[in-house]
Amino acid sequence: MKSGSFRSTQWDPFLLITQIISVQCCVYFSLGLLVFIANLLAGENYRLDNIFEYHEIHVSDLGGRLIICAFVTNAFVGSLALWCIVRRAKLCLDFSCTFHLFHLLICWWYNSAFPSNISWWLLNATTATIMCIGGEFLCLKSELKEIPVGYSALNQKCDV
Repeated sequence: MKSGSFRSTQWDPFLLITQIISVQCCVYFSLGLLVFIANLLAGENYRLDNIFEYHEIHVSDLGGRLIICAFVTNAFVGSLALWCIVRRAKLCLDFSCTFHLFHLLICWWYNSAFPSNISWWLLNATTATIMCIGGEFLCLKSELKEIPVGYSALNQKCDV
């Protein structure tokens, strides 16, 4: 820990791992719900393919467009997860990229092929950006709140 710094910068791998797992769980849970709602609206059956199959990301029909809307909406939910779990603006980029890196690896494993669909890459770049900037915005609003200093607290310190 550096002296004179506001927050602790001590390395805590257990906290880091639990935060990564928590963000992954929250974001995938909300994505699953949003994709389920999108499938209900489109009149399609719910499948894991809608989340992990990169060929499902397209604008050619209503189902594909609703899946894209679910991913984009989920990026805002991811921002909330970063704000609630991570609570540090300077870590939002790391956690957003970590989520999307794990998503890439899971999709690669699920499809047995590296994602080659340009719309999948554009969607993930967009959602990573939204998640990161939204999380940073929310965390900065919390971090930059004024620290209340009452008159009685000032008086006690001055009397000593």
